[in-house]
Amino acid sequence: MLASLANTFGNCFKIPELKSRIIFTMLILAVCRVIAYVRVPGLDAEVLTAFFNSKTAGGAVGMYNLFTGGALEHCAVGALGIMPYISATIIIQLLTAVVPQLSKLAREEGGRTKIIQYGRYLTVALCLLQGAFITFGWEKPGSLDQNIGKLVLYSADWIWVYRIQTLLVLTTGTMLLMWLGEQITERGIGNGVSLVITIGIVARLPKAVTAMQGMFFSVGDVEAKYNLGHAAALFLLLAGVIAGVIAVTQAQRKIPVQYAQRAVGRKVYSGGTSFMPLRVNYAGVMPIIFAGAILSFPQQLATRMGTFFKEPFIVNLLNGVARHLTEGAAIYLTVYSLMILFFSYFWVATQFNELTIADDLKKNGGYIPGVRPGQATADFLHHAMTRITLAGAVFLTVIAVIPIILAREMNIPYDVTQFFGGTSMLITVGVMLDTMRQVESHLMMRHYDGFLKKGRLRGRF
Repeated sequence: MLASLANTFGNCFKIPELKSRIIFTMLILAVCRVIAYVRVPGLDAEVLTAFFNSKTAGGAVGMYNLFTGGALEHCAVGALGIMPYISATIIIQLLTAVVPQLSKLAREEGGRTKIIQYGRYLTVALCLLQGAFITFGWEKPGSLDQNIGKLVLYSADWIWVYRIQTLLVLTTGTMLLMWLGEQITERGIGNGVSLVITIGIVARLPKAVTAMQGMFFSVGDVEAKYNLGHAAALFLLLAGVIAGVIAVTQAQRKIPVQYAQRAVGRKVYSGGTSFMPLRVNYAGVMPIIFAGAILSFPQQLATRMGTFFKEPFIVNLLNGVARHLTEGAAIYLTVYSLMILFFSYFWVATQFNELTIADDLKKNGGYIPGVRPGQATADFLHHAMTRITLAGAVFLTVIAVIPIILAREMNIPYDVTQFFGGTSMLITVGVMLDTMRQVESHLMMRHYDGFLKKGRLRGRF
């Protein structure tokens, strides 16, 4: 098997076009990693880095630092990461589904280009907004945690120089990452923006390996807390999670579609049989991101409000709310799971339009065997999508809570648990599969052996 993989990787570099695309992608990703370490001028980044190294940074802050590839903890130029662009894209997608003007524009010729341009403008606006929060957060780090020391090296007379400079640098860093991602998509291999996020996640792997070394091997006077039995259990869990993510990511229900024979002018087009793939995990990683981001606000709000009141009853009530909504608490896990289920259906409801699909099938002379065209087809697709979405949502919930339970019940470091599920595992596996498919298509066009042998054999017959 290893010899086959090595032969396949060797074949990738025998094709000049594919070789240039792979090398170009690797060079651009290397530049992205440099952006995650080039620090913003006027900041003592060592203070924030030491804080992240001495504290298990989970929750929204840890997730954001993960997506930026550690740029946030280094006070780097890419501290905003690619997330403003992702957020802008999601907002535009949701608006396209609910705003008739945007929906009409998306179907017109050249409309997609205009929508992409709107997304870029929105990205700049989000960069300025989020950059302002980070700029003022670095100016007053005590609002995040009292253990963080002073970060800004500018004096009070030059504070506005720091604010304007930092805001412009962070915005420029995100726009540069966005442009690099688009260059990968156009001239490299794989989806550029997804690869930028993935390389940031994978870059945390050495830190996770170091943390695991401290778990199973004694370091100095500190004895190991776990034995080989725990290591075997974690390895089996990791293998099971990866296998489950791959299976559910690729899982789909194939709805058969029959096309009737039709005549256009003097030409007669014969009918045929095809299928419509309905993905089990249609929402992808979006429900986990939405649920985690939204659920972090009530806990922070209750903590802040507790400092403004003097009445013991109100203070105790707010502190109790903050405690129960802390990541890992039973109420937090319950609400978190329910929100993932809700957002799974919400994303499908906004992005999967069964009425449009049914109308398109009817116009093209297609129908689902045993189902009447029109409204009956739309009802059938809605019922089928509702059932398979439940399976995908339950799977997402299980994957999302595994890292939290490992960190809370077994006291495993956050740097390790993030690779046992959650957004990092879903993004990494999904992007790797998509990139492998693109490489596979290049190899198959030139009659080379690819990675996916079963898919290759099906394609040849």
